[in-house]
Amino acid sequence: MSLLNDLINLNLSETTEKIIAEYIWIGGSGMDLRSKARTLSGPVTDPQKLPKWNYDGSSTGQAPGEDSEVILYPQAIFRDPFRRGNNILVMCDAYTPAGEPIPTNKRYNAAKIFSHPDVSAEEPWYGIEQEYTLLQKDVHWPIGWPVGGFPGPQGPYYCGAGADKAFGRDIVDSHYKACLYAGINISGINGEVMPGQWEFQVGPAVGISAGDELWVARYILERITEIAGVVLSFDPKPIKGDWNGAGAHTNYSTKSMRNDGGIDVIKKAIEKLGLRHKEHIAGYGEGNERRLTGRHETADINTFSWGVANRGASIRVGRDTEKAGKGYFEDRRPASNMDPYVVTSMIAETTILWNP
Repeated sequence: MSLLNDLINLNLSETTEKIIAEYIWIGGSGMDLRSKARTLSGPVTDPQKLPKWNYDGSSTGQAPGEDSEVILYPQAIFRDPFRRGNNILVMCDAYTPAGEPIPTNKRYNAAKIFSHPDVSAEEPWYGIEQEYTLLQKDVHWPIGWPVGGFPGPQGPYYCGAGADKAFGRDIVDSHYKACLYAGINISGINGEVMPGQWEFQVGPAVGISAGDELWVARYILERITEIAGVVLSFDPKPIKGDWNGAGAHTNYSTKSMRNDGGIDVIKKAIEKLGLRHKEHIAGYGEGNERRLTGRHETADINTFSWGVANRGASIRVGRDTEKAGKGYFEDRRPASNMDPYVVTSMIAETTILWNP
């Protein structure tokens, strides 16, 4: 094992100009992350200078067996916290050989929305609060819970400390540091209400980069839980009953909202979101109806509402925003398994481009 550890920790930059690029993409379920590595002749910082690559889409549920080639287009580069040195992680999206985006490529349409002159002029900022649950590998039951049983009721776990309250902090802190190393704008972490559940926040990030950064942060977390022998779940309601679900609250502001008088722009944007509530819910994650029940700090899935400092509403406006008369709001509807490309671009499209 000592030789294996030495090889794992080997810094390639000490011996060669060559680097390893880990190409990452989203698989056929829309939530499974896939990746594979290739050797490059030297450091690269511009994704447009990276070669396109391909993979077997029939093995990821994204192409038929008789025509299985799917093409990866590099879109964003991050430092690799696992291999380090000049090695990189590369977020990609996927296309047919003819250059058409495949159905699970949600980045393509998001990029078109964010490149619209009216959207780019508003400089949309996002802060995404990604909740997730850590599960025991062999039984798929939350870590820290007795197998087949339940811990004490919710109350002491949220932002808690102690061996009987906080489970998996070593994983959470490793992920936090790895994201900072990678260049992801991770802005914080905290223990969540249900034991074994945690949250990290990505942002503020502008436009399409919010989706790129959240997906790579998810990938890094998958890799760290792989090392730890723990299963990562983004299920929006992993445990039935009187336990909190898992969301991906999405904080949002535009230049107009951040300027003086922005509260009026915020109210108009919220009104538009209410008019398209059903369309947004349809794109906000699978199984969200199990989470959005009107209980456990959620609004009912069938009812749109908003309020100041109200965590039981669909949209929450912060006290600071109300006081300043400008700022941001929080869309509390997205589930933990939402696609950030879909959610961020839908919010921008509805609030900036859509005219009811």
